[in-house]
Amino acid sequence: MGKKIIAFLMLVMVLGMQVRTLDAHQIDDISCFEAIISLVSCAPFLTGVGQPAPSTTCCEGAHNLFQKADTTQVRRDICQCLKGASIKFGVNSDKAKQLPQLCNIGLSFSFDPSIDCNTIP
Repeated sequence: MGKKIIAFLMLVMVLGMQVRTLDAHQIDDISCFEAIISLVSCAPFLTGVGQPAPSTTCCEGAHNLFQKADTTQVRRDICQCLKGASIKFGVNSDKAKQLPQLCNIGLSFSFDPSIDCNTIP
């Protein structure tokens, strides 16, 4: 258990350092940085380091983020942002695909790190 906590804390530290290297462009009302931060509590679930299911805080952050994605362009921009972050942070694609269902988020596309963001409606 102690190793998992240390691994998670290391992930959070790396996340904090790496987020600054991502494109911080503005996505309408939300920046890429803000989009990533809204899902930071999902890191233990998405990377498979900790929880077998997303936490309540994770789901709340995901709900808030996807509520802001109210146009096709915003959804595509957030997709590009999260796709880049998922590659950098080693997100498990199976876990990413499960997140919307486990958090009861109705998306019109699969939340998958390998998605072609230009196909999002």
